[in-house]
Amino acid sequence: MEEMEGTVDSIIWASDDGRFAVFRLRPERQHGTVSVTVNAPAPLVGQELLLQGDWVKHPRFGDQFRAASMKVSAPTSLAGIERFLASGAIDGIGPATAKRLVAKFGKETLEVIEFHPGRLKEVEGIGKKTAEKIYSSYKAQSELREVMVWLETRGVSGTYAARIFEKYSSFSLDVLEHHPYQLAREIDGIGFATADAIAAGSGVEKDDAARVAAGIDYALLQISLSGHCCIPEGPLADRTAKLLQVGRGQVREVLKSQLQQQRLAAESVGGEVLIYPQYLYQAEKKTAMDLLYLQEKAEQLSVDEPLQLVHDWEESVGLELAEKQREAVAGVLQHGIFVLTGGPGTGKTTVVRGMLDVLELQGLRILLGAPTGRAAKRLSEATGRKAMTVHRMLEAQGGRTENGASMFAKDSDEQLEADVIILDEVSMMDIVLMQHFLEAVPAGCHVILVGDVDQLPAVGPGSVLKDILRSGVIPSVRLTEVFRQTEESSIVLNAHAINAGRMPVCVPGSDFQFLEINDSSMAAERIVSLCAQELPKEGFDVLNEVQVLSPMHRQDCGVENLNRQLQAALNPKSPYKAEFVNSTQVFRLGDKVMQTRNNYTKNVFNGDIGFIESMEEGSLTVRYSEELAAEYERSELGELQLAYAMSVHKSQGSEYPVIILPLVPGHRIMLQRNLLYTAVTRAKQRVILLGTKAALNTAVDNDRTKKRYTLLAERLCHKME
Repeated sequence: MEEMEGTVDSIIWASDDGRFAVFRLRPERQHGTVSVTVNAPAPLVGQELLLQGDWVKHPRFGDQFRAASMKVSAPTSLAGIERFLASGAIDGIGPATAKRLVAKFGKETLEVIEFHPGRLKEVEGIGKKTAEKIYSSYKAQSELREVMVWLETRGVSGTYAARIFEKYSSFSLDVLEHHPYQLAREIDGIGFATADAIAAGSGVEKDDAARVAAGIDYALLQISLSGHCCIPEGPLADRTAKLLQVGRGQVREVLKSQLQQQRLAAESVGGEVLIYPQYLYQAEKKTAMDLLYLQEKAEQLSVDEPLQLVHDWEESVGLELAEKQREAVAGVLQHGIFVLTGGPGTGKTTVVRGMLDVLELQGLRILLGAPTGRAAKRLSEATGRKAMTVHRMLEAQGGRTENGASMFAKDSDEQLEADVIILDEVSMMDIVLMQHFLEAVPAGCHVILVGDVDQLPAVGPGSVLKDILRSGVIPSVRLTEVFRQTEESSIVLNAHAINAGRMPVCVPGSDFQFLEINDSSMAAERIVSLCAQELPKEGFDVLNEVQVLSPMHRQDCGVENLNRQLQAALNPKSPYKAEFVNSTQVFRLGDKVMQTRNNYTKNVFNGDIGFIESMEEGSLTVRYSEELAAEYERSELGELQLAYAMSVHKSQGSEYPVIILPLVPGHRIMLQRNLLYTAVTRAKQRVILLGTKAALNTAVDNDRTKKRYTLLAERLCHKME
């Protein structure tokens, strides 16, 4: 790693969030300037810097110094001081005032501003109010510099300084010195490891109670990311003790204290104590209470004979429903909360259309929603009615509560205006989103939850749909009879075979194929060949009609490598094609990309897919639909990933004409029946599996889905009392 000292000459570009900047530096004892990039807020013109980093060659902008660390000091030369003040960094000072200040105070100018601001009035054009403005602005810059220096001197990158100062302002140093673990909870991008390093720099001992409490919080966060709402006390203590390298007894003592202070919550079930973060405890309790409340308080519909009404509808549209389908349509006329579940081809869409028709005959206001934009679009197309995402229905505001949950305009105080709400793909909804949805549902409203309980559970914590059905408290119908089948199509039949633990029937050249390839790298090559050559020859638009899925992110047939190889084949590098390169990905004009987190400002959400349609020096634009394009600054590219291949989890709620899925021995840890079933049910025209028969057998046989620690079912059937 090289060192370079110099003075900031000009700022080329800086991101709004302070995470990336490009500037020109005038190195000491050298002529000219050099371009510097840094993952940090832009320094100020005139500031003197000590940089550590490496030289890189950018394909468009040539040689650049990529700074890994940046130490800032105030300018010391008269020219540097004047350029610093003239840069506009200090409120109340422009180029003319900067010149007068330096002419009056010389090298003592910055000292006068910081320690003797009353003397500023000695300069022509500076009155009392302007002097106060200059002092306040410079003090803020000085404090930011102090935070940066504090971090650097303790072996922590000063790049976090701007985010810390933005959050805590003048209290930043106090937080760093006395409450370092607060950073992990409250500042985006600072995790436990960074906060722990800052704490160590402040002299926090290994077994300090604050450190152990933070370790418990971190362990619970990791647990929630695995889908759990809670965890038994013993495994939590073991996990935390291993993370922190402290005694298990010490962890238990702090855990006891955290429970007494109600910073955490606990439930005893079957002789086992389960520990919750408070926000998940509240989410689970409120979800159960609201479901039971809505079930009890739903407005009774004035329908004397629901089955007769359904029969009349069947005659009017020329359909004959199966018994279970008829029971489901009638059920929504009788119950405040109703659940409809079933696999592909069982007629869920027909039933939902029937529900809508008979409910509209009652003159009811109906809202339709789904967890993702793609699922909402499918629901809208299937029903011929407007549908929206749950986030849009609740009018997500984009902010966060202190527990990290999304904030919504629609809540218990300002509820949704509807008599009936139908949600599709409910298996994708986690406990927190379900809690927010239910508290926005007005008393008397009917709620219909639709989904396939055999698909993968939500990425977030909880197993909401499965737990509701497991409780047996909420009225439900499960459709099992398959209707959507023809002699030409075996996808639906094979999906149900997989779900029942039977091997799918794979026929070469049919709509359900298995290509046996024993080598993972050769399997990856064949996937590229299918997408770049074979399927296009059959008339498929590969970018829009074919989706490669994978059980894992790493390895030859993982999402990351497949994306690299497919990008090289489908959108190769060209001297005439702009691209952005960061530490993990290359984004190129024309690339297929996916949004990976909700961005309410841009109106794009986790899982949305688009194409890069333009690139400028510091930004790119992604086209998501005819109506929607979003611009991303370079610092925001972490929100995007290539989408030539995606995980099976990310594909939920979507359908594609063709899906391609590798099943190789290296994926063994993820080869589960519900994952294979979910992948297969994404395809409308063709499924291409490739890999080893052993891996396919493993996926079909393995129905031991990872147990999630949740107590929603127990709460619904009052087993907690």
